[in-house]
Amino acid sequence: MSVVRGIVLTLVLSTMAAALGVWGGAWYVDAHRRHAPPLHEMLHERLHLTPDQKRRVDALEHDYAAKRRALEAEMRAADAELAQAYQESHAYTPKVQAAIDRFHRAMDALQKETMLHVIAMRSVLMPDQTTQFDETVVKSLTDEGS
Repeated sequence: MSVVRGIVLTLVLSTMAAALGVWGGAWYVDAHRRHAPPLHEMLHERLHLTPDQKRRVDALEHDYAAKRRALEAEMRAADAELAQAYQESHAYTPKVQAAIDRFHRAMDALQKETMLHVIAMRSVLMPDQTTQFDETVVKSLTDEGS
């Protein structure tokens, strides 16, 4: 009987750990999304962009916003899939693992797209503007700016 109890306990703890991992990932993404305004504010208000730079940055931001919305929707879909998989079995099943993997792929893709976006915006800047931009990016990534 103690073997069965150990297996059940392991499954329950694994499921709880998986759910906490997904919740933590969602919290991390949400927290970093809220840190974006300092970069946006700095870019648009303190760097004194030329009209051409503003046009180019606006186009980059428009493209990135669409990609970000799609990836955030994918993360929400993965969370819904995880909830369904958990509700079906209340165990750490292949469906639970698949939903977690789906969430992590979307979160990974969002982080990559975000860095590509930041690098693309930096390429629009003049050398005298990049120092302040780079400092703001680093502070955002290390939470030193909050």
